[in-house]
Amino acid sequence: QVQLVESGGGSVQAGGSLRLSCALSGYTYNTRYIGWFRQAPGKEREGVATIAPGGGTTLYGDSVKGRFTISQNSAKNTVYLQMDALKPEDTAMYYCAAKTSYSSINSWLIASNFDYWGQGTQVTVSS
Repeated sequence: QVQLVESGGGSVQAGGSLRLSCALSGYTYNTRYIGWFRQAPGKEREGVATIAPGGGTTLYGDSVKGRFTISQNSAKNTVYLQMDALKPEDTAMYYCAAKTSYSSINSWLIASNFDYWGQGTQVTVSS
């Protein structure tokens, strides 16, 4: 079992920044990828960014490329999502998730491929 706890959400004006944190605990040794996803009311869960902790390879969703940065602190078992130039359409509940099996990069932003999930943290961007 892997436990994930998100923090850092809040309310911000358009153009502002937030940094989300995802703290991992439990059997993290077999975690192959950590992803950030988001879900707005009435919409499907969307892949935002994923990192492979072993090699540091990252993948971003098209809507956040150039604005969001995923990173890790292995010593703290924590993954971050730095969100800059925020837009009202970024408003959503943000979740981090862990995947324990290797897969092609094409699947790194598909929510159904991830095994463990946190409870989420709300991000609200006002215009």
